[in-house]
Amino acid sequence: MNIYVSNLSFNVQDDDLRGFFESYGDVASAKVIIDKYTNRSRGFGFVEMADDEASKKAIAELNGGMVEGRAISVMEAKPREERSNNNRSFSKSNSNSRW
Repeated sequence: MNIYVSNLSFNVQDDDLRGFFESYGDVASAKVIIDKYTNRSRGFGFVEMADDEASKKAIAELNGGMVEGRAISVMEAKPREERSNNNRSFSKSNSNSRW
């Protein structure tokens, strides 16, 4: 199961995130998401666990838990939705018009 963890302290790193979940079962991966421009944590991450029962127990027990003075939010990750580029598209047919 893929688990979404938010409201993380900016000091939490991948190994820390993994450590929060290891007592519940095998952690396949743990990744804190890093901003590509600032190279700092974005305050959320993902944990993947193979055992769904262990994942559900971890979610139930860790959700709302305090980590470095912050109440973290832990839930099953939803599939990523495709982004539409409707608001960024430019039509060649309008290339002669002015702003």
